[in-house]
Amino acid sequence: MYAHPSIETKETQDIASSSTPHIQIKDLNVHIDGKHILKNINLSIPNNSITSIIGPSGCGKTTLLKTLNRLMDDSKGVEINGSVLVNGEDIYAKDAEVTHIRKKMGLLSQRPFPLPMSIYDNIAYGPRIHGQRNKKVLTEIVEKQLKNVGLWEEVKDRLDSSATSLSIGQQQRLCLARGLAVQPEIILGDESTSALDPISTQTIENLLVELKKDYTIVLVTHILRQARRVSDYIIFVYNGEIVEFGKTEDVLLNPKNEITQQYVKGFIS
Repeated sequence: MYAHPSIETKETQDIASSSTPHIQIKDLNVHIDGKHILKNINLSIPNNSITSIIGPSGCGKTTLLKTLNRLMDDSKGVEINGSVLVNGEDIYAKDAEVTHIRKKMGLLSQRPFPLPMSIYDNIAYGPRIHGQRNKKVLTEIVEKQLKNVGLWEEVKDRLDSSATSLSIGQQQRLCLARGLAVQPEIILGDESTSALDPISTQTIENLLVELKKDYTIVLVTHILRQARRVSDYIIFVYNGEIVEFGKTEDVLLNPKNEITQQYVKGFIS
């Protein structure tokens, strides 16, 4: 059996104290169809940083990510206990408003899913849903967010074109811009470059590193090289438990736990 850190450990407290924790997870347990998927998760994820969740297939990485914006709510057979606090607000409290919570989170999925509408309307969609009707303001939002993801110069002359006409790499950047348009506090990424070519992957990675100045970013990745390139912190999950959590160089180059050592050496996949 292995020891795993909790929110009370000195290492975790040191990480949390280095920056105000944007996300705090307390005693989180997730059961799906009676199976215990996430077990006693306790974490403080610092603000303005990139934290990557790594671990073998089926270990609970994506489930952990989905608990951060309540994407598990509509799934049958799911039971969630514990607390997830975002800036002190428990998103699993009985009176928590799900739409308000999800607005805080920009989600970048494994594959891009542009809406079946124009490039312009993809970006304006979220602000419109949240009540923005001023055409000038919407246009400013569209331009700003397309510039934020390095897409403006590529599409500024065809904003009325269908978003599906873009390349996959461009579509992923468009989806990131769409998420940023509703002014989230946190960006979540679930294997968000796995469908992209190397150049598009590098573009997304560079964008995320730039965006952490203004956002807290949590990523799921199965690529250790990517985790090392972009992450400030690493969460290693194994069999639904957090085995190790710390600064990227510490976890990947000097892991404390034997199971972590085996994983980073490629003995566990």
